[in-house]
Amino acid sequence: MLRYSIILTLLTFGLVSYGQSDPLQGLTINVIGDSYVANHKAPKEQSWHAKVAKMHGMTYNNYGRNGNCVAFDRDRFGKAMITRYTQMTDSANIILVIAGHNDATMIGDNADSLRIFEKCLDSLFYALREKYPDGRIGYVTPWYLATKGFKPVVKVIRRMCRKHSVPLLDNYKKSSVIKVRDAEFRRRYFQSPTDTAHLNDSGHDLFLPIGEQFIISLVTKP
Repeated sequence: MLRYSIILTLLTFGLVSYGQSDPLQGLTINVIGDSYVANHKAPKEQSWHAKVAKMHGMTYNNYGRNGNCVAFDRDRFGKAMITRYTQMTDSANIILVIAGHNDATMIGDNADSLRIFEKCLDSLFYALREKYPDGRIGYVTPWYLATKGFKPVVKVIRRMCRKHSVPLLDNYKKSSVIKVRDAEFRRRYFQSPTDTAHLNDSGHDLFLPIGEQFIISLVTKP
């Protein structure tokens, strides 16, 4: 929270300015995903991607939905992203997909369900390329959870990102700054000590510089 507040204050008073060198200034970013995007019980404005957009003067569209999946429709949580991506605006410079947590929970060790997830993610990337031929697409994985289903789902995400040349912000590794397996870390940076998905305001600020550099790289790298 402190770092974000300091940067925003400096920008407001003109003490720090990206100016014409800011590659994100004036761009539109569509973020689609699950409760990592919707931010669960906290305001969407507290999410790291919303803060990045505000810092850089971007147009920000949040298409997060609690409990949502890439591949599976759920009665309580609506149509899967493979269907509802069509609800996003037709014009965007950056399309950020933050998803897989709920798919992993539903898949567990079911090989057939994992194949469905792979097929749907493959189709989603094709569909996003068609919808946004000039847009830059990026993907953000779930946190490094030990729960059954997460490891194979992230393997599929990595494989599909390589296939479609989609840049990947891979958080499913021990070195991730988000230490989701650590109880004290969750107490400090998640919305509750038992939460394994949703960062609190301080958690979003901790992850913000990593997410910011990833978003910048989507438009600066060839």
